[in-house]
Amino acid sequence: MARKTVALGLLGSQLDLGKGPNRWERWRPSVSLCRFDDLVIDRFELLSERRFRSLSNQVAEDIAAVSPETEVVIRDVPFRDPWDFEEVYGRLHDFARDYPFDRDAEDYLVHMTTGTHVAQICMFLLAESHHIPGKLVQTAPPRRQRTDPGPGSYTIIDLDLSRYDRLASRFQLEQQADVSFLKSGIQTRNASFNALIERIERVAGASTAPILLTGPTGAGKSQLAKRIYQLKERRHQVGGPFVEVNCATLRGDQAMSALFGHVKGAFTGASTDRPGLLRSADRGVLFLDEIGELGPDEQAMLLRAIEEKRFLPVGTDREVESDFQLIAGTNRALPRRVREGRFREDLLARINLWTFELPGLANRREDIEPNLDYELEQWTRETGGRVSFNAEARRRFLDFATGHDARWQGNFRDFNAAITRMATLAEGGRIRLPLVDEEIMRLRASWSSESEPRTGFDLSRVLSADQLAGIDAFDRAQLAHVASVCRRSASLSDAGRRLFDVSRAKRAKPNDADRLRKYLARFDLDWATLARAEG
Repeated sequence: MARKTVALGLLGSQLDLGKGPNRWERWRPSVSLCRFDDLVIDRFELLSERRFRSLSNQVAEDIAAVSPETEVVIRDVPFRDPWDFEEVYGRLHDFARDYPFDRDAEDYLVHMTTGTHVAQICMFLLAESHHIPGKLVQTAPPRRQRTDPGPGSYTIIDLDLSRYDRLASRFQLEQQADVSFLKSGIQTRNASFNALIERIERVAGASTAPILLTGPTGAGKSQLAKRIYQLKERRHQVGGPFVEVNCATLRGDQAMSALFGHVKGAFTGASTDRPGLLRSADRGVLFLDEIGELGPDEQAMLLRAIEEKRFLPVGTDREVESDFQLIAGTNRALPRRVREGRFREDLLARINLWTFELPGLANRREDIEPNLDYELEQWTRETGGRVSFNAEARRRFLDFATGHDARWQGNFRDFNAAITRMATLAEGGRIRLPLVDEEIMRLRASWSSESEPRTGFDLSRVLSADQLAGIDAFDRAQLAHVASVCRRSASLSDAGRRLFDVSRAKRAKPNDADRLRKYLARFDLDWATLARAEG
């Protein structure tokens, strides 16, 4: 049994209009669709509003005159406002949901020429999503309508054709470019970091909800926040500025004024109005770095500003509005601060819908080499002078930088500072071996001095009073040192190498991680607990 071709189209209340005998001199798309010799329409589902029933009947009669084999079925689709996207899509979606499609016996064409632009968009979306399982058909009038009374031309568009696949691949390439942009153009080799950035790219494009960036100091939270803003700006998703503030610098009464603004005379010294950072970020992005350092009053005001987009400047009872997207950064364990009563639980719940933890440089050692090239390129852009390593110096620095002795406690800040120092001191734009050795000694000395604990680690942060009472003073001192090393190490293995740096050399197969794990287990502890601990 031959398959039938069924067309679904909206009545063109202006294009399909035709009265009297002269109506045949006009190009009328619904009628013309049924006049092609090489395209036989077995049934035409004509979607129309009831108020155009007279015109619908006229079109049905004229189709019968030019194509007797075409059955015309008039379907009432009531639109109160044919330019209301939500209403039109809802009505057409209901029609598609209830229509008895028979894909085994019929092929469907969605006529895209008639109806309002809103209706055409909705018909496309329904076809693209397969709510209407058909191809698109676009008709056009003859080039010379006045002298050519023919049906014009038609084009059938299959959304599953390879050209659509190529279109999809173009979107994929654009997404890859956006991901690379977020990474500052560095093609990172770390699989987990790549996955993290890809997720951030999707969230940044689809959501205006707060984003929380966590990770150690110097891991790149501020730079990533700026990149997220610039990506949204490229996509025309923001219309305001990028406003950044380190909350650790906000103290006392000035914190409320800096964030929320004040009016003239609000306090001594307030000689003029001040808009505040939240209001300055209207229609843009507000980056609050070290958000865990905010005081309780600022946290309460911020929560309301996020939820209601309104807040009170200092010294007035007149609310102001600001529609900003919040990106927050912290190197603190905010859940722990909530338990300690130092951070509002409801504020944390509001800002951690999208939480992304940036790894430190020590956990991305495979990315050190591409970051080295990136930093040298940045130096050239900023200074205009080109600097490079000779082969031996580059190899020496990379061997050190990617080795386990390189702690990178300041993460990318340490790394950037190291490259800046060597580039500044490079004679003739060439970094040679003596300069690299000097920088390695400087980094090791810096990390060694930073690693010496100024005060012993407070074991009460991780052990109860009863547990501490059962540990000898000698063991407590040793455990406090082990805990300090664990908190400064990138992993259990890294901590083990530091703690067993002498004895491990005497073992044929050193297993530092296992030795340290067993030691900590004696006190019901593990590396993860110590690494997260504060104090």
